[in-house]
Amino acid sequence: MRGFGPALLRGTMRFTEAEYAALQARRGIKGEDKGFACILPETPATVEARAEIRPREMNKTEAAYGNYLEALKHSGQVLWYEFEGIKLRLADKTFYMPDYAVIAKDGVMEMHEVKGFWRDDARVKIKVAAAMYPFRFLAVKKGRDGWERENI
Repeated sequence: MRGFGPALLRGTMRFTEAEYAALQARRGIKGEDKGFACILPETPATVEARAEIRPREMNKTEAAYGNYLEALKHSGQVLWYEFEGIKLRLADKTFYMPDYAVIAKDGVMEMHEVKGFWRDDARVKIKVAAAMYPFRFLAVKKGRDGWERENI
């Protein structure tokens, strides 16, 4: 691996201050490059890069629908719900994660997709999921008089 420093040999592309300065010197760049954000303090060679999986945060419409589901739960129309509680496999490396997994009072599992507007790929995914899985799929949109529901 000629031309690559210890950062690559450690299995990571993170640099210490000294490694970054040496790289800049080899490239003939003088001064400090303010655009480079991967500089780390001196660390032992055993540090590895790790992916961090963060749950997606709700947008305002999804949060408002969550409040609506909570009211339905208190009135007994909904037994349980969870935001992004289920991930459905549609094909290799293709998944669909409905906004809300809901168990209605009749015991049927429902997948609720909350949308302000539909993109073509989202509508295709929910239709494929509805054909593959034995759940009730609903598209939910905020209307003037409350929540508009469309059975998929």
